[in-house]
Amino acid sequence: MQPLIDIKNLRVDFALRSGTVRAVRDVSLTINRGERLGIVGESGAGKSVLGFSLINLISKPGKITGGKILFGGDDISTYPAEKMRRIRGNHISMIFQDPMMTLNPVLTIGTQMKETVLAHMDVTDKEAEAICLEKLQKVYIPSPEKRLTQYPHEFSGGMRQRIVIAISLLTNPKLIIADEPTTALDVTIQAEIMDLLLELCKTENMGLILITHDLAVVSEVTERIAVLYAGKVVEIGPTNRIIETPQHPYTQGLLRALPQMAGGKQRLNQIPGMMPSLLDMPEGCPFQPRCDVRQERCLKEIPGLTCLQNGIEVACFRCEGGGE
Repeated sequence: MQPLIDIKNLRVDFALRSGTVRAVRDVSLTINRGERLGIVGESGAGKSVLGFSLINLISKPGKITGGKILFGGDDISTYPAEKMRRIRGNHISMIFQDPMMTLNPVLTIGTQMKETVLAHMDVTDKEAEAICLEKLQKVYIPSPEKRLTQYPHEFSGGMRQRIVIAISLLTNPKLIIADEPTTALDVTIQAEIMDLLLELCKTENMGLILITHDLAVVSEVTERIAVLYAGKVVEIGPTNRIIETPQHPYTQGLLRALPQMAGGKQRLNQIPGMMPSLLDMPEGCPFQPRCDVRQERCLKEIPGLTCLQNGIEVACFRCEGGGE
């Protein structure tokens, strides 16, 4: 079966005066129809850049400099702007971090939703409104007719995020990219939004790429996890196996840093040091300056992904013999 989207050795560079920043380095991933993939890592790992590159929204001086993004068998990374616009929205939608930055504060919700429908579908204004009402109902917005006449500031943070999700559903996309969709929300609302995304993926058979720094969030929603570090995938595999038996020292550090892993009154664990500057990458494995199990080999060579018996692929020399 052909994957919904097949990313092959993707590279994204930012040409700056101080040098070239390679924000995404030879990333290869596949997502099938209806599959849920989590992309996790610290700030600066390249998660959002990867997400934006899939719909060709990389701002200058950023540019896709290598690899392919195959969607329906076609390499959409080479599409001109107008052709890409037919993919973006119609087939792939994105949910951004802050709904107040996504929604126009001076336009009603109805105006913004109908503009999206009319831009991508050949329907009348009345038909567009019916589609908007249907999608608001799908995300459990009460009194949808009334909500179409209101402005973004009249909604709570959780309701605004539901509206943004409804907008992403307007054209029945095959894939949704959710970039930190619960960052500005409290824990209870976060859980509601995650449950909603999970339900929509199952009922609509949509693929989901969930970008987040929180392994606890992806463990509840996704089927697979890809861990990014300094623009490169360092571990990928089934969610339950990575949560239960993480292989890469970085993934292990992320899990130990979760509050629920500390328990009681113990201090939170933290990964020492900081992610390296992408302008001044260390020699060898990018994680080696922060790794407490590094070997001599790690200082000179960059490990490739090795497939282990439990289905996890990991970029770590100590796992080349089959993992721990």
